[in-house]
Amino acid sequence: MIDPVRPLSAPFTLPTSRTTSVPFPRRPVRPRGVPFARDLASYGDRTALITPSGELSYLALAERVAAAAERLGPARRLVLLAGANRADALVVHLAALFAGHPVLLVPGDSVGTIDALTAAYDPDVVARPDGHGTWVLDERRRESAHTLHPDLALLLSTSGSTGSPKLIRLSHENLQANAESIAAYLDIRDTDRAATTLPMHYCYGLSVIHSHLLRGAGLLLTERSVADADFWEEFRAARGTSLAGVPYTFDLLDRIGFDRMRLPHLRYVTQAGGRLAPERVAHYAELGRRAGWELFVMYGQTEATARMAYLPPAFAAERPQAVGVPIPGGSFRLKPVDGIDDPDAGELVYSGPNVMLGYAESPSDLARGRTVEELHTGDIARHAPDGLYEIVGRRSRFTKIVGLRIDPQRVEAILEGHGIRALCAGEDDALAVLAARTAGVDATRVRRLVADGCGLPPRAIRVRVVSELPRLASGKPDYQAVRRLVREVEAPPAESGTTADDLCALYAEILDRSDVTEDSSFVSLGGDSLSYVEMSLRLERALGRLPADWHTTSIRELRRHRAAPLPAGSTPSRRGVLRPLETGIALRAIGIVLIVGSHIPVFTVQGGAHVLLGVAGFNFARFQLSAHERRERLRRMCRSIARIAVPSMLWITFALLLTREYDLANIVLANSLFEQDNSGPEWRYWFVEALVYFLTGLAMLLAVPLLDRAERRSPFGFALALVGLGLVGRYDPWSLAHIRYHLSPTVVFFLFAVGWAAARARTAGQRLLLTAVLLVSVPGLFPGGQPLRTTIVIGGLLLLLWVPSLPSVDPLNRLASVLAGSSLYIYLTHFQVYPYVRDHSPVLALLVCLVFGVAYGSVATRLTRRLFPSPGTSANASGQAELDGRRGRAYCGSVRASGRSREG
Repeated sequence: MIDPVRPLSAPFTLPTSRTTSVPFPRRPVRPRGVPFARDLASYGDRTALITPSGELSYLALAERVAAAAERLGPARRLVLLAGANRADALVVHLAALFAGHPVLLVPGDSVGTIDALTAAYDPDVVARPDGHGTWVLDERRRESAHTLHPDLALLLSTSGSTGSPKLIRLSHENLQANAESIAAYLDIRDTDRAATTLPMHYCYGLSVIHSHLLRGAGLLLTERSVADADFWEEFRAARGTSLAGVPYTFDLLDRIGFDRMRLPHLRYVTQAGGRLAPERVAHYAELGRRAGWELFVMYGQTEATARMAYLPPAFAAERPQAVGVPIPGGSFRLKPVDGIDDPDAGELVYSGPNVMLGYAESPSDLARGRTVEELHTGDIARHAPDGLYEIVGRRSRFTKIVGLRIDPQRVEAILEGHGIRALCAGEDDALAVLAARTAGVDATRVRRLVADGCGLPPRAIRVRVVSELPRLASGKPDYQAVRRLVREVEAPPAESGTTADDLCALYAEILDRSDVTEDSSFVSLGGDSLSYVEMSLRLERALGRLPADWHTTSIRELRRHRAAPLPAGSTPSRRGVLRPLETGIALRAIGIVLIVGSHIPVFTVQGGAHVLLGVAGFNFARFQLSAHERRERLRRMCRSIARIAVPSMLWITFALLLTREYDLANIVLANSLFEQDNSGPEWRYWFVEALVYFLTGLAMLLAVPLLDRAERRSPFGFALALVGLGLVGRYDPWSLAHIRYHLSPTVVFFLFAVGWAAARARTAGQRLLLTAVLLVSVPGLFPGGQPLRTTIVIGGLLLLLWVPSLPSVDPLNRLASVLAGSSLYIYLTHFQVYPYVRDHSPVLALLVCLVFGVAYGSVATRLTRRLFPSPGTSANASGQAELDGRRGRAYCGSVRASGRSREG
């Protein structure tokens, strides 16, 4: 608690130069900290940091560090720092090391962890971002409330338990010695440039920073993931020479095609934070040999500051299962362990100047000196004849998964706090959780609680719910049975490792349902064209190339799906560059851009709206007509009509009040029924009216049991009959259509029907018939012929008919997903948006229209989901999920991956 007697100083923004006002007397800071933090200025004008805002030299960095150290004052205080790969956070860290203030380093993206450790250790100063990306110093007192041991320099969490008050006490000597050892065996040079691919609060990521600053090398400070294309642009621009990663980092590298990247300055890649499969070590060693860089596999624990052993690159290909030799200055011994059959194996015990002072579990422990002389790692190892050490097992139940060291007993306690009895056991790549079946307990909820409580990604948690938990004859838990039983229910994994529960959670999230099971499909859950886009792209990123009928395929069967076999000799990363984009999604995205761009105009390329009518018919057949029961079909059609009509009517009402260009007929979507003049703005929403008319008419048609049965018996024949009916309206033999033929619903219905028939076509002959219909019927549709417009409509619908997907890349897929999913709302709003921007810049007007439409779509989607929920809506379930998540984080704290790897 803050001392109420001592006034608090105002929050402090970090200085950017030597000139700053400080409340303390200007006395020289005594040189008692970590040597490399005091020697920064010796590297002069060499580049120290490369940040998004520019480069910072060592001299400039030293000035900022000295100013921040002076701001911290001469009296040693406990500084809690919210770590981040940002210059401000690094300056505070180095300033504390420079001046001898102990640093409690915590993850800056976990508010719960910051609050928990602030409450547990009552720091004298808290350095954290102010909400605008700038670090401020909240000085809770001028003099420390704690007795701080002279050797204490850094406090780090015990890896996976970041919310736990148990911390590791590291000394100035620990930090300096470990940085020197790493710099020695990696041969770090002042010309090196290392990217911060790991978080600063994690000892591996921090060791990268320390060892490079020790040698005057450059740091590319970035918070981007290696899966982000912009990261690699920054890395190449900075002439990056080294990368650090945990096993999950290498999973990402596989997916993005790292083996084909040109990185001319890369010298070495380091790996730690958990066991990387030997075959993958050998693969990356060979990849490095061909590309001209070296692979260093390393072994360490936070209790040893970071590193204890490394595998010399020359052995990586032939001895990939080994952890290597002790780092310079360190040594190993094997302690005999009872119950181990191998006489040459024992517990690995490490000695060296980087071994921690000891643990801290309360503020009183900060006064303690060294309580640990050597580190008992808990790993069972063997010393091979070639001098390399190999890890062959674990003595304790602690396990390291995706770089996080997890205590299964703590996971059991988390679940028990939620009323769930469970047994947990760790494996090389996942945590096995066996939960007792009671009311409200299901695998999805258990996985979510574990993920939120301990920071593991859901893909690394395997859950099974059973009636009874297995016990040994002695009554003790049978953890071997836990592993076996959980493995038994694991279906052959999808290529990405996504579990069935992960897919169920994805469906529940996107479709807002709480009744998702493995036997559900997208269509059976009421998915429609508005949610189809996001669903297909999210699934494709998880599973690879999807089958054509994925929307009607159950989750159980979909998970067993495999992407097309890879070319001989290729690696899984080949499918990470080019990704298919479904033609319907591409047409929706391109179509809406053509519509808005032609109306502004940025260009004049018409025909997009008529193509979208065909896509609408295609999606209607796929989603609305896939339900088994007639009543369910009708309910879905009514929901779709409402989800189109309500946002449209609300927006048109707003447009009427804004511009007075519309009337009541527009608001009720009836302009096409009454308006004969084709020159006014009242016709702008003909497309929306046509969709509503088509869906309403078809709902009435299929409400007739005889016609419903006819459509089920002959899906293509029924659709073809509607194409014939549409052609009657297209050619208007009885002059019943409105004057503006190419915008009248009766005229353009044949395009909707052709799209419907395209979704039902199963043979080349059927597709050829529809092709002939398009080639004959579309020419002459538009006044004056308009050959370009005609070609675009025919070409777009032929693509929809003949080409299921188009080659693309992931960033383009994401953009197409956003535009396609918001195409209706962009169409609705752009007429009222672009007039305000067009005169300034037509291109800017186009971008503003797209962004505004996407924003309106987000609001409209939430509104219509509340007004017209699907059966089994997950409103109550999501509330419980949020509550459960908060409980889990409060109990154990969490480490969020955010696309990047986290480990201890």
